[in-house]
Order: sequence, then C-alpha cells, then structure tokens
Amino acid sequence: MIAARALGLALGYAADRAWGDPRRLHPVAGFGTCALALERRIYRDDRASGVAHVLILVGGAIALAYAGEHSTRNPLARTALTAAITWAVLGGRSLEREAETVHAFLAAGDLESARAQVRNLVGRDTTALGPDEVARAVVESVAENTSDAVVASFVWGAVAGVPGLVAHRAANTLDAMVGHRNARYDRFGWAAARLDDVLGLPASRLSGVLAAALGPDGAGALRTWHRDARHHPSPNAGVVEAAFAGALGLQLGGVNTYYGNRREDRARMGYGRAPAPSDIPRTTRLAR
Repeated sequence: MIAARALGLALGYAADRAWGDPRRLHPVAGFGTCALALERRIYRDDRASGVAHVLILVGGAIALAYAGEHSTRNPLARTALTAAITWAVLGGRSLEREAETVHAFLAAGDLESARAQVRNLVGRDTTALGPDEVARAVVESVAENTSDAVVASFVWGAVAGVPGLVAHRAANTLDAMVGHRNARYDRFGWAAARLDDVLGLPASRLSGVLAAALGPDGAGALRTWHRDARHHPSPNAGVVEAAFAGALGLQLGGVNTYYGNRREDRARMGYGRAPAPSDIPRTTRLAR
C-alpha cells in the first residue's frame, strides 16, 4: 500500500507539471459548486451553521475518498486512483503559469493586463497597483500557495492517502470560499478557516524549512521566519511568506486594499528591498 501511495503521488505530480489543472470538469470546481448550493440552503449568520456546512462537505468528501480507495484492492488500481486525485488537487503548475503570465505583461509594459491577471492570484483590489506592488502580490501569493496547493497535498497524501488528499483540498477550498473576515462570513466561515489553519500547519512549517534549505539565503529565511512570521494575520501564511522573503532577500508586507475599501497594513517581513517584477521568476524557481 505504501509503495502504491508513493508511486501515485509521484505520477500525480508529474501530471501536474506536464498539464497543470484539468481544463474541463475539474473536481475541485464541482466541489465548489456543491458547497455554494449547500450554503444557499443552510446559511445562517452563526458558527453552528458554518460547522454544519464544513462537516457535511468535508466529511462527505472524505467518506467518498475512503470508499474509493478501499474499493481498489489491486495495487495498480490504487496507484492510478492516487495519481488521478493527486493531479486533481495539486495547483503548482497552474500557479506558476499565472505568475509567469503576470511577469510577461509587466516585462512588456502592459500594466493594465498585469493588474487584471494578478486578480487570479489575490483577493485584493489591484486597480491602482504599480508594477512593484503587482510583483509583491505575486511573490506573496506564490509563497503562500506553494504551501497550500502543493506541499500540504503531499503531506496529507503521504499520511492518509486519497482521503488525506481530498480532506485538505476540500478544507482549503471552503476556506477560500467562506473563510473571510467580513460581515457575511465572519461567523459562518469560522469553522472552515480554523480547519484549514489546522490542516495547513505542518505543511507551512515544512515549506519554511524547504525555503531555507533550497533558497539562496537559508540563514536569512530562518532569521526572518523567527522574527516576523508571528506578526502576519495567518499562522501559516506568515511562516512561508517570511521564509520566502528571507531566502530571496526581499521585504514583503505593506498596505493591501480590498474591495469595499477595506485596508490592511500588513507587518513587514524580511530584511531586504521591496519586490520588483524581476523577482517573480526567482520566486517561481524557489517554489518549484
């Protein structure tokens, strides 16, 4: 079973590197559609409804994954299933392509297209961002999502097989949909946000270690992690963003404006300079 799991994870990773996310009938998109439909039926502005939302969706996804894995007793079938689910839940290649597209627009001087493209990576208002602020948004997103969309999937896939892969991706998807600190989701999205924090914790620390081990300045990554990660509003994103900042000799953080004119002044992380467009390829290389 362990050999089939390991081979399936490796094959799924190869598929993601070759093709990126499935273009049509993406299972994560299907899960999101189900989540939205259930939200319409059970939404209440309280935590209990949010807990029910998470239990039904994440619990149901895990049950289906468990049944699917345990129905494949043949090692080849189990390897194929693990590979297919790994491919479906990974987002590393597509994340890299989005970053590369933004960089290409910035290199061509097409700031408007870069602003529009970077909305695929961040939830902040990008309409007034300059080239360096667009670059900062990309660097921060690539750092955070390398942990969320790649490393975490491998961690939970290694620990728990197909149910682990599905559990993490379901929780992470729900957090992206409802785990916002706004009037609608502050209470309803609490359970999704906290579950995603718990499931993302080991991968964020492993991602920080990997950034220190593989980046150009390992000591800087560890120093920035130790000093700055705790000041980030996310207990997981702060670790990996701080480690990337230190490894690349950059300073991340600053004022982010979100739609509805909500502003956050994020703590600065790192000892270096502000990111520039030329730092996007350096970030994607480290992520890869």
